[in-house]
Parts: sequence; C-alpha cells; structure tokens
Amino acid sequence: MAAEVTQTLATFAAKLRYDDIPDRVRDHCKNLLLDALACAVAGRLGEETGQVAAFAAALAEGREATVIGGEALSLAGATLLNAYLVTAVTMCDVYRPTLTHITPEVIPPALAIAERDGLSGRALLTAIAAGCEVTTRIGLGLDYPKFRGRGWHGPGVIGPFGAAASIGSLLDFDADTMAQAFGLAGSQAAGTFAAWGTPTVKFHQCRGALSGLMAALLAQQNFVATREFLTAKDGGLYNAYADGGKPDAAIAELGTRWELEQIALRLWPSASLIQGMVTALFDIVDKQDIDAAGIRKVRIALSPGAHKMHGGFNTYKAKFEALLSAHYTAAVVLHDRTLTLAQFEPERYDDAKLRTFAAERVEVVGDASIDGSQAKVDVETAGGQIVSARCEHPLGSYENPLSRAQIEQKFRAYADGVLPEAVTAEVIGAVDRLEHFPSVASLMQMLRGAPRAMAAAE
Repeated sequence: MAAEVTQTLATFAAKLRYDDIPDRVRDHCKNLLLDALACAVAGRLGEETGQVAAFAAALAEGREATVIGGEALSLAGATLLNAYLVTAVTMCDVYRPTLTHITPEVIPPALAIAERDGLSGRALLTAIAAGCEVTTRIGLGLDYPKFRGRGWHGPGVIGPFGAAASIGSLLDFDADTMAQAFGLAGSQAAGTFAAWGTPTVKFHQCRGALSGLMAALLAQQNFVATREFLTAKDGGLYNAYADGGKPDAAIAELGTRWELEQIALRLWPSASLIQGMVTALFDIVDKQDIDAAGIRKVRIALSPGAHKMHGGFNTYKAKFEALLSAHYTAAVVLHDRTLTLAQFEPERYDDAKLRTFAAERVEVVGDASIDGSQAKVDVETAGGQIVSARCEHPLGSYENPLSRAQIEQKFRAYADGVLPEAVTAEVIGAVDRLEHFPSVASLMQMLRGAPRAMAAAE
C-alpha cells in the first residue's frame, strides 16, 4: 500500500476546492442536495418523527440552527432531526455497494455549519462533494461481504467520516486536523443489522450525522486522536470490522474517478433493494392495460439478499413494514398505478382487499441469477396471459438516473403544505445556482417555512 488510507483521504478532503470538481459531479451533488431536501420535507410524516423531534429539542439548549420545515434548534438538535427527516419515510439516496444512505449523514451537519458561519453555496457544494466522496470511498475499502457478514450496518459506521469531512471542508481544516476528525469519527462508528425491521435502522443515519459533527468540532479544538484510524492494526476500522478490508480500493484513482456518482436516488418511497422491482412493475402498468381485479398471481424474483430483507413481509403491521414489504408494494402499484407516500398511509395499507392481495396473490422468491436491486416480475391474469418485465438498473441508479426535473417534482410534491409555493420555487432556484448563491443562511431561512404537524410522539 503506497500511502496510509486515512491520511490520504483526509488530505483529499482538506485540499478539495470547487474548481477540482468536474461539472457532472457538481450537478450530481446538487441533485443529492435537492433530493435530501425533498426527503426532509416528506419526513415530517414519518411515524417516529415526533419522537425524534422531542429528543432533538431536549438534546441541547440553543436556537441557532434551522430545522427543515420547522423551527430552529441547537446545532446538535437540528443536525440530528434534519438527518432523521431525510431518512424518515424511506426514500432517500443509497450507495448500493455498501447499502448505505449517504445524504442523511453528510448534508444536515454541513447545512448547520454553513448556516451558522454564513458560508456560501459554493463552499457548501464543495463540502457535499468532499463528504460524499469520503463516505463512499471508505465504504469501497470495507470489503462489504465480510463487513456485512459480521452484521454491521453502513450508515452508522462510515457515515460519521463523511459528516466530519463535510464539516472539515467548511471549517477549512488542514490535512492533519481532518485526519484527527476521522479518528474521532471512527471512535463513534457503530450500528448493526440487529436493528433491521425496526426504526432504529434510521436512527443509525441521524446518529452518524451527529457523530461526525462532534468529531469535527472536537478536532477543531485540536483534541488528540489517531490519524490512522482506518488501518490501525489494533482496532482500526478495516481490521476490526472487515478482516483487513481492501484499503487500496478506497484511494484508487482518487480525485479522477468520483465514487459519489454511484450514489443512487429514489423517485418512490419503499426500500432501496426493491426499487428494481418497482421499476419493473411500472414498466408493466405503463405499457399494459391490466385490471388488478383480474390478476391471478404475481411472481417476483429478487436477489437472495433482497429477498432475505424484503420477502418476508407478506403481512405487515404498519407504515414502516409496509415500506419494507415487496408484497405490499407490488400489490399497491398494481392497484393504484402510482406510488407516493399516500400509498403508505393507514387508510391505504390497511385496506382489506390490498392486504389479502399481498398475502395471497403476490409470491416473492430469491433467485441466485439476480443481483443486488435487479428484479424480474411476472403478472398472470385470470385468462392465463403472462406479462413480464425485468429490471437491470432501477430508476435513479447511475445507469438509469433521475432527471433534475424529476427531483424538482419530488421536492414540489412533498413541500406542498410545508413550504409556500413561492418559497419552494426559490429553494429549487437556489440549489440550481448553488455555486453563485451568496449565503446558505438565506437558503435555510427559506426552508423554515410554515410547517404542518409532525407525526405525534407516542
């Protein structure tokens, strides 16, 4: 290995400047930001959002940082709550090589620091690029099958590094201070798949954001930490979490090949690994005139990993399990020919006909010939006709990306009732010209808006 990975990535993040970022990468960073804001305004409808909001308000005193679609909280509270809002309703980004959501950890703390310090949109754009590239690169070096085999969940493990990188970029850290921030971030790396099927998997994201914030602010005070956290022989991330990992992969072509471009987005709510299934279903319903009442059987083939995570919810308890359920998602797409958060409200997922259809007419299997988020769907009608579709690249992936117009529409749809229409247009314009936008504080002031009520805390 030519260079120590922690320090190499720290040097990259510390020295990254706006002019170093290719136009296409800047555009993707804008897409990531606008998508995260769309998810955040939608996140106010999350089942547990009220609980997290109450916790965030109690976390620390202060009102210096904006909560998206809400009132100001402390720096820590706003970071935590905004990160939860981004991931609350299961339609934020995903870096599929490590099944890690990136924007909930990277963007909220960057927004909070940029707002506090009155920094420019150009500085924010550079910070988002630094944070997202560091997070994906560290994940690339994990040797994910071994990491996953030990039960680790990416957002809480690698997310703190990306959050620390984005803040370090905004605070103009030198390489040594950035490496210290990474050491402090790694000391908080945690979160396992024992939480799967519960809202705690979403807590991993917001806790990762807060951990990165604490790491960077401590490093700014020159708090002493290891500068070689990733490869430390005794307890380093790659050795302790993944049997040594593949550290060379983390820095291969660094600065010339941008791994953050592989971060996928979601047009529809529902789990990232079943986005290929949803893409295939819409390929069918958009081209075929199929009456759901006349469907005899729906057969869905997912990758073994996706089947393990999403094929067991033929019955489901409430919104979160419905969002994870391949059975319910297929049933509601075929019946409603659309998929928004309205399909995951109680009056829809509790419909008796839909529950029966999901449980009795949708068959979900694992298929070793299918990889990742790919899917194959066969719909058999009562008359014996079989209509099929296969998805190789889900909508929103690098190979099949969302357009800026689709992301803007997603933001408009979920900002309705949270932000005034004119403000929604201003936010879209601000993100579009982010490198020329003078103050992130002005953007955050727009995003306070007039919020509708969050889901009530239990």
